[in-house]
Amino acid sequence: MLENIIAAVAIWIMSVISSMGYGGIVLLMAIESACIPLPSEIIMPFAGFLVSKGEMTLFGIGLAGAIGCVVGSIPAYYLGMFGGRPLVEKYGKYVLISHKDLDMADRLFAQHGEIIIFIARLLPGVRTFIAFPAGVARMNMTKFIVYTFVGSFIWCWALGYIGMKAGENWGALGKYFHQFHYVIIALGIAFVAWYVWHHFKKE
Repeated sequence: MLENIIAAVAIWIMSVISSMGYGGIVLLMAIESACIPLPSEIIMPFAGFLVSKGEMTLFGIGLAGAIGCVVGSIPAYYLGMFGGRPLVEKYGKYVLISHKDLDMADRLFAQHGEIIIFIARLLPGVRTFIAFPAGVARMNMTKFIVYTFVGSFIWCWALGYIGMKAGENWGALGKYFHQFHYVIIALGIAFVAWYVWHHFKKE
């Protein structure tokens, strides 16, 4: 059942990118950065695969992904600023954000300061909800956007590069998979399984 859901999500992600191009990447990465765990580990490698086919550029997908992350992070920032922690504690469970996630984000922000926004954008899982404590702390918006953009660009570029290289070497890899779609779906299943296990284990 879980595999079917993940496969459906992966196929939807690929259809959005295929039909909307760079705009689809912006949309999907905005969703991912708005405290909704839509895996960038599916989004960006598939975009990278399209780079290998000449349909996009690596810089272009990295830029689109980073813009999407900024767009999606701003509502999460303001949620933290105006809603505060109680609001996320009440509703965060619906997107698998646990109390310990918030504790960790708060602790990282307190220990490392504003630079943690940049660092967290390079970390799976944490990157999805790190905007919230920045809002709670009322971090300077300009710095928040700059750190979010730079860290997200590196993350999106790196995942896109992996997808591009996989596409370029499809002649060697293709014997293990019928279509590249299966690679993306497998990545999605692995990510979601880890994400869910990680959260239930902590609780």
